[in-house]
Amino acid sequence: MPKLTLPRKIRKRDGSIVPFEKEKIRYAVERAAFEVLQDRLKSITVSETVTETVLADVDRLFRKATPGVEAIQDLVEQGLMKAGYGPIARAYILYRDRRAEMRQAKAALGLKDDLKFPINAMEVLKKRYLIKDDERNITETPGELLRRVAHHVARGETSFKSTVSATEAEETFFDMMRELTFLPNSPTLMNAGTALGQLSACFVLPVGDSIDRIFAALRHMAKIHQSGGGTGFSFSHLRPRGDLVRTTKGEASGPVSFMSIFDAATGVIVQGGRRRGANMGILRCDHPEIMDFIEAKIDKGRFANFNLSVAVTDRFMDAVRRNRSFDLVNPRTGKKDRTVRARTIFDLIAYGAWRTGDPGLIFADTINRHNPTPALGRIEATNPCGELPLLPYESCNLGSVNLAKMVKDGKPDWPKLADTIRWGVRFLDDVIEVNKFPLPEIRDITFGNRKIGLGVMGFADMLLRLGIPYNTPEAERFARKLMGFIRRESLKASALLAAERGVFPNYDQSIFARRNLPVRNATVNTVAPTGTISIIAGCSSGIEPLFAISFVRNVLSGTRLFEINPIFEKVARARGIYKREILAEIARWGTLQKIRGIPRDIKRVFVTAFDVEPEQHLRIQAAFQEHCDNSVSKTINLPAESTIDDVRTIYLEAHKLKCKGITVYRYGSRAEQVLSFRGADGGPVILEEDLVAADSEFAGGCMTGTCTF
Repeated sequence: MPKLTLPRKIRKRDGSIVPFEKEKIRYAVERAAFEVLQDRLKSITVSETVTETVLADVDRLFRKATPGVEAIQDLVEQGLMKAGYGPIARAYILYRDRRAEMRQAKAALGLKDDLKFPINAMEVLKKRYLIKDDERNITETPGELLRRVAHHVARGETSFKSTVSATEAEETFFDMMRELTFLPNSPTLMNAGTALGQLSACFVLPVGDSIDRIFAALRHMAKIHQSGGGTGFSFSHLRPRGDLVRTTKGEASGPVSFMSIFDAATGVIVQGGRRRGANMGILRCDHPEIMDFIEAKIDKGRFANFNLSVAVTDRFMDAVRRNRSFDLVNPRTGKKDRTVRARTIFDLIAYGAWRTGDPGLIFADTINRHNPTPALGRIEATNPCGELPLLPYESCNLGSVNLAKMVKDGKPDWPKLADTIRWGVRFLDDVIEVNKFPLPEIRDITFGNRKIGLGVMGFADMLLRLGIPYNTPEAERFARKLMGFIRRESLKASALLAAERGVFPNYDQSIFARRNLPVRNATVNTVAPTGTISIIAGCSSGIEPLFAISFVRNVLSGTRLFEINPIFEKVARARGIYKREILAEIARWGTLQKIRGIPRDIKRVFVTAFDVEPEQHLRIQAAFQEHCDNSVSKTINLPAESTIDDVRTIYLEAHKLKCKGITVYRYGSRAEQVLSFRGADGGPVILEEDLVAADSEFAGGCMTGTCTF
């Protein structure tokens, strides 16, 4: 082939000028050829032949000009047709059409996509994260958002004499987020580098037994919600309904009544103008009003802004197993109010969870056996999704490692994971330094304990890349090994920070002092539901299995976009089963198990949430909990036909497996769930186009849409 004179530059669709790269033409042709031929060697041959033709045309037409992208793509189409590859040309044209549709959808959002995020990620960024001006116009790109966050958080390095400069930290933080190997919790993405500056996701506020302390908690909740955080409360100290109010000689309203005020206030406060707040309401199992609390959400529409959990003790669980009586105690007097059968309470809990998903359980004694600072008090409450047991006024900032990015050549990339953990721990410790806390009490105890929660997302994707089915003992063993590694590396990173910056101020009152283990942070790991950040990262939510292989996502106020798991898509293309009729069938059912034409080994690995038995969901949660010093957010998915006895069994087994909390969701038990899946009769739900559908912000974990932190 004679020497060609090719353009040095090419004009992109947005008008920007970038270097001309002939390898991009070769790759585009090879991809189109492989989609049709399903043979890698033949596709390469086609690519080499057609690329020579296209480059010759480019030399002839544009050697002294700067062509546009569209003009080059037109030459690719012509080259394929001239070479007699009509079917491949059609595949290339369809690819161009799909890309054009995506660009139009993004243009409708009014955004510049400088990082090439998927359309659903762009909608989430627009709705929740990108900065707006006073006219509500977007004023930054996704890349500028990540730069804003990296720059602001890296300022934390200037508080210490460090071997890492703020500039080096900023570049590393930016690269981690740009490459989607790590993302922090939503308030950090929203508020870093802004006037608001509140970066933590999770808070626990005390609720005392007086009007003044109740409404102080309400006021503090409002400030936290406005800044983008979620709040957890224990209402266990409030005297029961009908109890004496000494100042007026009247009757107390009780905790459930006061909770309704918190719920109403949450409903009218929009967090930073971006979303509603979320709460966790907790009541001890021995509170006299426990029955009313358990039934609080059975009536539709009540406590829509609350997740509810009963704080159960080992003594209560033992009484349930032995079918013994159990005393309810007035928290004002400390005296027995009445005695009931423990199973009466437990059965009502199981019924409520079966009916609505609430209440879950918080295993109070298990949590406090692992309390890192027991001298500072007993932990009574958690954040809204249950993964962070916190002392009164404590806050915690979270970040998640994208496990989908931690696989290399079909094996876990342990060195890359260790490096990401080290920088993730550093990032979260820097967040504490630059954070603007909504209350001085929160600042004091947060600095005192410096709790952080480095967690994971994309676990299901990692298993797919490793060829491990989620619903097997192998997945459970791997989960235990994985989280053990994360725990060790996180503690090692925190110890290195302690050597550089000092231990956390309350270290002498912690379990680490007894072990002579100097660390920077009282806790280091949390497994959060991840919510919208996993949509941005393009991975599965937290440690949840896939909720569907392919589905339709409702975005852009009515637009419906077809999505397919990219790992499955790659495998399906390689195995020759990437066919329209098969894809349509998958999108009707979400799962592969009943679909003909898919090899058994693929069905075995690509399982979805409702292909996994509830007991296996629980075992995966317990495996992660074994090596997690905070807690694990995990939904135990139950099919619609599950019974109340199934819920009882799961709750009892969760306590036995030493989980810190447990939540179940029976499909279809709430009308407002964010995934439209299979009907209770086993047939597909009749929807527009008869396809599985998910809301724009559903990431696969929380069916009710409250796990967005």
